[in-house]
Amino acid sequence: MSNIYFTEEHNLFRESLRDFLKKEVVPHIEKWEETGQIERFIWKKFGDMGYFGLAYPEQYGGLDLDLFYTVILLEELQRINSGGFAAAIWAHAYLAMTHLNKEGDEAIKSKYLVDSISGDKIGCLCVTEPFGGSDVAGMRTTAVKEGDHYIINGSKTFITNAVYSDYMVVAAKTNPELGNKGISIFVVDSKTDGISVTKLDKLGWRASDTGEIAFDNVKVPASQLMGEEGKGFPYIMQHFALERLIMGINAHARAEYALEYTLQYMSERTTFGKSLDKYQALRHRFVDMHADMQLCKNYNYMVADQLDKGAYVVEEATISKLKSTKMADEVAYNCLQFLGGYGYMEEYPLARLFRDSRLGPIGGGTSEILKEILSKIVIDKKSYKPAT
Repeated sequence: MSNIYFTEEHNLFRESLRDFLKKEVVPHIEKWEETGQIERFIWKKFGDMGYFGLAYPEQYGGLDLDLFYTVILLEELQRINSGGFAAAIWAHAYLAMTHLNKEGDEAIKSKYLVDSISGDKIGCLCVTEPFGGSDVAGMRTTAVKEGDHYIINGSKTFITNAVYSDYMVVAAKTNPELGNKGISIFVVDSKTDGISVTKLDKLGWRASDTGEIAFDNVKVPASQLMGEEGKGFPYIMQHFALERLIMGINAHARAEYALEYTLQYMSERTTFGKSLDKYQALRHRFVDMHADMQLCKNYNYMVADQLDKGAYVVEEATISKLKSTKMADEVAYNCLQFLGGYGYMEEYPLARLFRDSRLGPIGGGTSEILKEILSKIVIDKKSYKPAT
């Protein structure tokens, strides 16, 4: 079925990307996992190769390619078995940069999007708050207009790339009394006075820097407002479909890698005179997982195809993340079990993959929140429309 979506050009891109990652990224992964800091040089190399510009307009240095080039990038990033590195890359390229491209004016795009595509600037998206979690509308961060500036106060947490970013795409309430209709989006230079960042210590995604950000009377020029004032909530909601699909694709790719590795291990590991892949109980459990992975993968490809054609895939992308991340967690759990004691050792890939996978049902909207969104769509017949 993959041939439906992937051309020969796609396949060649995958091969070259896989070679690039093997040569330029894999040798450094263990260091980045230990230090929690991805060295700056790799961002520039990604930019030079055009990987940050796959989905963006040529006028800003992008390649304006179809969404399946992004699918390939996401899948191959999972195969190097560092959820943190992968997250840092896609959070920059598809969270922060998506808002720059969709809501930024020409001045903002020229200043931030061009340098983001080239790898000279790193961005982060700041929505989640310590007291809000998945409740975006309940955010407390404010942006009060004073003359030709806004003054931002508040805090954000669980922000990928927070510590080492050059700019932040920040959601704040410009009219708190209006609830979700009073949220606006700003792009803020990370070195602006009044911003402080605390690095968080995580179970998984160890290579990525995840931080809590405090804004204390941060003065931001009014020209840094992106889009219309008060339209921040629908902007955020509109882009959640892409974020959820990304996490769904990450999940099926992570599971596929785990299954490939585990099958190789099973073919080489012998007990009682035969290899593990000859035991019926293990064989049947393995093919169950393989079937679930294939179902998620091909569903995700279908959703990506619809999104690429302009469909507003809120329901479909929500299902993608909900089901794919659940599947990936089950695959990681069982594949680790297949390795026995070796699965529990950090020198084998399943230990890290198991920890990294666990964020899937939490980040980008918990599975519980996604089920309620789907309940509103399916049961209450609520419909969602794009903001732009």
